[in-house]
Formats: sequence, structure tokens, C-alpha cells
Amino acid sequence: MNVKFTNSNFDLFPKATYFIADIAANHDGSLDRAKALIKLAAESGANAAKFQNFRAETIVSSKGFQELGKKLTHQSKWTKDVVEVYKEAELPLEWTEELISTCVEFGIDYFTAPYDLDYIDYFRTKMPVFKIGSGDITYLESLNKIAATGLPVLLATGASSLEDVKLAVEILSQNSSQIVIMQCNTNYTGSEDNFKYLNLEVISQYKEIFPTCGLGLSDHTPGHISVLGAVTLGARFIEKHFTDDKSRPGPDHGFSLDPHDWKSMVGNTRILEKSLGDGSKKVEDNELEAQIVQRRALRFVSDLPRGHVISQGDLIALRPIPETGISPMDASLVLGKKIREQVKADELITFDKIDD
Repeated sequence: MNVKFTNSNFDLFPKATYFIADIAANHDGSLDRAKALIKLAAESGANAAKFQNFRAETIVSSKGFQELGKKLTHQSKWTKDVVEVYKEAELPLEWTEELISTCVEFGIDYFTAPYDLDYIDYFRTKMPVFKIGSGDITYLESLNKIAATGLPVLLATGASSLEDVKLAVEILSQNSSQIVIMQCNTNYTGSEDNFKYLNLEVISQYKEIFPTCGLGLSDHTPGHISVLGAVTLGARFIEKHFTDDKSRPGPDHGFSLDPHDWKSMVGNTRILEKSLGDGSKKVEDNELEAQIVQRRALRFVSDLPRGHVISQGDLIALRPIPETGISPMDASLVLGKKIREQVKADELITFDKIDD
């Protein structure tokens, strides 16, 4: 199945890797900045700009975080209260139309991850695909509501068990046959230590268990080594955070890719895609001459008279093998045959020089 959506670059099973620039909170509260990042993402090779829409009061509990007594994982570096950070990162719905038109202007897709049930209804007619963040994979009410839209879904699976993933896919499949399952490690510290937890081989497991689903990687590790590994394993959707300056303050800038990083990722992936081929072993067009100069052909070891019966000791296999040459694999077709005319040492053996 290869589904193309109207006015969209989104295919469920694209031939070329589909890159999603997750702008997330990197707009820093500025619509102009969000639009500028869309432009930069498009110029850097992104296929889509992705945002996150939520309201602090419907995604986090102030009391809940206070009761934890401390900030955990990447939040430990935040200098502000968790709820305050979420509040500042809210993306106003009033920006939506301008963000969409900016994406259209620069030829990339727009979509968002709605972390609010009301927002699911709002966005269902505005984008070609829904993104479900890893944290909402067990939020069944949201899964059911997104499934009811019938739109394709990108499902991130960080911090999830296989049973979590199976249940989410089962729910989504009730109304949508177009699901992309994205392996993810939900740790946003940007530490190189996270590579050992990324577990890219899960992509192979997903490919076996969910053969009708697309495959992807939502990645927060440094650089793009993990992206190349994921694409090699079959992922065709790559999501990375995107910014213009990794040194800016904010929750997402530090582990994001900047335009230079992004171009390098896309460029290296395109080279990798060419190198992966179609999986059918054959002599490639650029190997034809090498096949001639590197393979061996049968030649006579010494001068031999007419009528001589060829034995193994008369043969030597040497490079190259011209079109009329005989491969040492076919030596049995030569042994025991008589020579029609006198031959010289190092002379190429051809079938017209021996009896049938």
C-alpha cells in the first residue's frame, strides 16, 4: 500500500525517508520565530514541520509535580517550575492558520501532536496526519478520539512495553489502517549515554509484528548516527527536534539539530538510501568491467600440439576473462577434449580451439 494524501508530501510507505522537524517549544513564544523555523527546516531538507499543542492545565498537574518533591530526568535542568515551563511553551491556536500557510509556502507538511481532547476535533481537518507522543500511548480516551478521525497516525512508543504498543495499535486500527509506529527512547537529556538504551533493533521487531504499519524513529540522541541505523533497519519516518541555535535557553533547544546538522543528516541518509539497494543480489552495472579484469580465465600452461588431450596440468587460471574466455568453474567442459590446432603458452582457451 502506498497512500498519497491531497496537498501533502506524506506517504505511509515512502521510498525516500520522510523527515519531520519537531519545532515543539523552540518557537519560544514567538509566531514570527515559529514561521522562521519552518522556513529554515524546509531549506534544510525537512518534509514536515511538527508542533505540539497543549494547555498546561490539561497536561500537567501542579500538585502532582509538587508532590514528587523534585524534578526528574531532563526536567532536573529546568530553572523554572514544571507547570510554568509548560505554560510558557503553549502554542496558541490562533497561530495555526499562519503556520499552515507558511508550511504550504515552503512546500512542506504541517501537523501537530494534540495533547488536549478538544484540540483533536480542532485539528482533524487541518492536517494530513496526527502525531501521538509517547507519553499519551496509554491515554485511551485520546487514542480512541484520534482513531475516530480516520486520519493516518504517527505513534511514538518511548517508555512503552510491547503490550502497550499492541493495545494502542489495536485501538487505532479500528478506524485507521494507516499507522506508523516509531521506536523512541523517551529521555531528553541529550546524553551520549542514551545510545545504549535506544534499542534500534525494535524496529525489526515492529516490522515482523506489524507488517501493515509504517516504521519510524523519534530520536533525541546527539547527531544522526541513530538515524542512519534506523533507516538501515527499515524506518522511513524520522523525527528530530529542530532549532536555529542549540545554545538558546528552553526545554528543547539543547538536544535539537540546527540547520547545519539537519542538512548533514538528510544528505547522509540520501547517500545511505542509494547504498541500500533493492535487496536483489546481482552483478551491478558499475561492476561489469571489474568482473572482466578481476575474474580468471583458463589459459594453456605451455605450448601444446594439435590433437593433445587436455589434462588438469595443462590449465592455469589467470586474470582477465574476456567475453570468449572460459571460467575455471567450467574446467570440466575442457578436460579430456582434444586441441584442434597447435597452441602457445599463456594462450586463452576458447571453445572453438577444442573438439566438441
